[in-house]
Amino acid sequence: MLTICAWCWGNKYGDHYVRRLFAGLARNIREPVRLILITDKYRDIPGVELARLPDVRLTKIKGCFARLRMFDPKWQLSLGIAPGIRLVCIDLDSIITGNLDPLFARPEPFMILTGANAANPCPYNGSVFMLRGGYRPDVWEDFSLRAAARVPYYEFPDDQGWLAAKIPGTVGWRAGSASGIYAFKKPGWPPGDELPADARLVVFPGRRDPAQFQHLPWIKQRWAA
Repeated sequence: MLTICAWCWGNKYGDHYVRRLFAGLARNIREPVRLILITDKYRDIPGVELARLPDVRLTKIKGCFARLRMFDPKWQLSLGIAPGIRLVCIDLDSIITGNLDPLFARPEPFMILTGANAANPCPYNGSVFMLRGGYRPDVWEDFSLRAAARVPYYEFPDDQGWLAAKIPGTVGWRAGSASGIYAFKKPGWPPGDELPADARLVVFPGRRDPAQFQHLPWIKQRWAA
């Protein structure tokens, strides 16, 4: 079974982000899927499991390092995620715009969005990634804030920089028409604001947020409605 999780801590994202993301996932995946919200607050989201947020201290630091716990086999097993199970992480402010089955029906042990960053030279973008249960536990075991500060980073150390250092050369989803995953107004996005016809998933890296663009018809229809 496919397992998809999103992480939510602090006050940046309200419950409507959670509900809209998971509703979009449920509508656009045909294979059996398990949806999990990893959070520091109780939220009643129909059809979505809640899991306690581990490593709260890491959420106080820029960089989304708490998500690296996904590579911890003990944490995986605590959620019933057996070795080999596909485990997807997706940002809460993503918009589902098409069927996602082809994106996740992949044999690779690790996939991540690539080529989506503009100023940041990191080849990976952590808006969406997928790993197999049990794969590369050293990504978590070797992690520390001090170690993360020693690998290349842009404005501040983050999880995608750590992943690029630990698992370089990954053949991931290429942002744009090659995958159907588009980063809004980032490399791979065509000129203008219109939704590309082949888009399956739109992510919003950096400071952009779908709430800022609710005037666009495709966002109003697929997210704000």
